[in-house]
Amino acid sequence: MKRFLHSCTALTLSLSFATAAVAQEPLKELGKGEGEVSIVAWAGYIERGETDKNYDWVTAFEKETGCKVSVKTAATSDEMVALMNEGGFDLVTASGDASRRLIAGKRVQPINTDLIPSWKTVDERLQSAPWNTVNGVHYGTPYLWGPNVLMYNTEAFKDAPPKSWNVVFEEMTLPDGKSNKGRIQAYDGPIHIADAANYLMHHKPELGIKDPYELNEDQYKAALDLLRVQRTLVGRYWHDAMIQIDDFKNEGVVASGSWPFQVNLLKAEKQPIASTFPEEGVTGWSDTTMLHADSEHPNCAYMWMEHSLSPKVQGDAAAWFGAVPSVPGACKGNELLGEEGCATNGFENFEKIRFWKTPISKCESQGECVPYHRWVSDYIGVIGGR
Repeated sequence: MKRFLHSCTALTLSLSFATAAVAQEPLKELGKGEGEVSIVAWAGYIERGETDKNYDWVTAFEKETGCKVSVKTAATSDEMVALMNEGGFDLVTASGDASRRLIAGKRVQPINTDLIPSWKTVDERLQSAPWNTVNGVHYGTPYLWGPNVLMYNTEAFKDAPPKSWNVVFEEMTLPDGKSNKGRIQAYDGPIHIADAANYLMHHKPELGIKDPYELNEDQYKAALDLLRVQRTLVGRYWHDAMIQIDDFKNEGVVASGSWPFQVNLLKAEKQPIASTFPEEGVTGWSDTTMLHADSEHPNCAYMWMEHSLSPKVQGDAAAWFGAVPSVPGACKGNELLGEEGCATNGFENFEKIRFWKTPISKCESQGECVPYHRWVSDYIGVIGGR
């Protein structure tokens, strides 16, 4: 919680993205590697074969470039922003609810795509996405993307997937005859307010929500009220993927929003776990590898960005995390991902996912929206029972 509160205090910066200034000129030419590169990343994003020897896209890079890779795992986007604000890192795999804050706060620098030969192979839907490009300036290379799925215990649901997110928002008796109270989880991050808003878009259309990240005062209040109900049901708010895995295995948790990463690891252990896209749709993430404005190892960082876009790395990483590669060429010929891996992980669902983005007051769908700093303080209140 201390880290979470520290993160929140670091986020009350101005979010006038349209006028965000360019922090500095991008690197003009690639030089000799500095011998190391440090990366802030989501769990499971940078693997060197320690968990499973088949999944290793670090060792070969280190041998080829001489750049030693160190990784700091972050559990939430807010933690990523706080770490980048503190400095001392070269790269971050930022989701859309962090990337624009990092750009506005001048914590990341523009990249020179001419120094990244594989840039031209990136999915065109991601090359100039609004979460990594401002006024035509690119801030980083797309990495992986995917949905926030509803993970559930097949024994509790009698092998019939839940059709709605209501199993984590409303008290009810589940198919196993027991209440869901105390057996569900919710994400420990303010962006979870968007999941509540996404649910209300379907069940309370009279609220007029058009975008779960753009909420006026009435819409926002309704989302918070729903989350306060959820608070009475939640056994734990999760932000550590490995702890959530343990909770599903050993603590009786049967349903929660989650990432395909946890689903895949639990299924690999033969646990009675599956996931689904409920009828209300899902939020999701599209992550960008971004270069710190004060990176001390920019050459190694550029080498890593190029390496991260190779079809082999993209396919292996997508297979490990249960995500979709940002390079479509990775969808074929990868032994770990398989020929149907991209389809299974949602390649065709891009338009159906409401990708994370930072809420701002000057929103597009309506005149005025509740900005992110309110989401931060109010979600802490919800978790605290207020």
